[in-house]
Amino acid sequence: MGEFDLIERYFKRPQGTGPGSPVALGIGDDCALLLPRAGTQLAISCDMLVEGRHFLPTVSPELLGHKALAVNLSDLAACGAKPLAFTLALALPEVNANWLQGFSRGLFALADAHQCRLVGGDTTRGPLNICITVFGEVPVVDGQSQALLRSGARAGDDIWFSGTLGDARLALEVFRGHLSVDADTFSQARVRMERPTPRVELGLALRGIASAAIDISDGLLGDLSHILKASQVGASIQTELAIAMLGARTAVTSQQALQWVLSGGDDYELAFTAPVAQREAVHNAGQQSGTPVTRIGHITAAAGLQLLDGNGVALSNTFSSFDHFQ
Repeated sequence: MGEFDLIERYFKRPQGTGPGSPVALGIGDDCALLLPRAGTQLAISCDMLVEGRHFLPTVSPELLGHKALAVNLSDLAACGAKPLAFTLALALPEVNANWLQGFSRGLFALADAHQCRLVGGDTTRGPLNICITVFGEVPVVDGQSQALLRSGARAGDDIWFSGTLGDARLALEVFRGHLSVDADTFSQARVRMERPTPRVELGLALRGIASAAIDISDGLLGDLSHILKASQVGASIQTELAIAMLGARTAVTSQQALQWVLSGGDDYELAFTAPVAQREAVHNAGQQSGTPVTRIGHITAAAGLQLLDGNGVALSNTFSSFDHFQ
């Protein structure tokens, strides 16, 4: 099977380019053409998944197709952007029909759930590598973008997180043979690792409420530090609340839970800040989107990130988040 036969069989679909569609021209030309609505901005993000670095060779192709798009949709969620379309660049060591069927099935199931269309990309032979660029839109009201940014946090704002954290790291430790847990605990954690849920609906609901946001991919503290740097503020985190955010916390020690929640990575939840006056609105946004939200600390005027235990005693911050080149 040749390159273009592969695209035609597994990735080319009816584009739905009629009136009201954001896609004017999809797969089949040198460029796709998108039509963002008047009064909106395009939000664009790109992520790459490399076998052995971002996913294990044992993961099912259907779950990998889901995750490949999910990590990009998570970036749109952190920006408060509505998904529109995406491109796919795919390097394959060989043409495997069963693998391609599973991968495209998982990919398009999530794409269809968010009405996000594949509009182009590239394929080549090489070590398994998946690169997706996703496009979304955010409204502009009275000349002001409604996008959620990293730079809007202010002293006194609450710090919130969605869902639970640390479960993906727990599953990875089991895969590595460093931890043994019961089958149910592993199964639940493995789902969080291999099939993350992009919090798109929460991101949309937080527009006009959150002051800053980011998606948690490399670890809570590392990603939160990007908000602190962009906003030129500090933060205080209550670690006993952090421990409670590990869904499978009964299977591990408190220290393990704290380590994995604060710096485990691969969670693809949202971290965001909001003024104290918006607490009820944040809870309503969580309920509206069907997403649990937890308030875990507050923004400080002084720079730095302080960790406090249940008695308010400061802990040493020795937690480091994932970095590809360290």
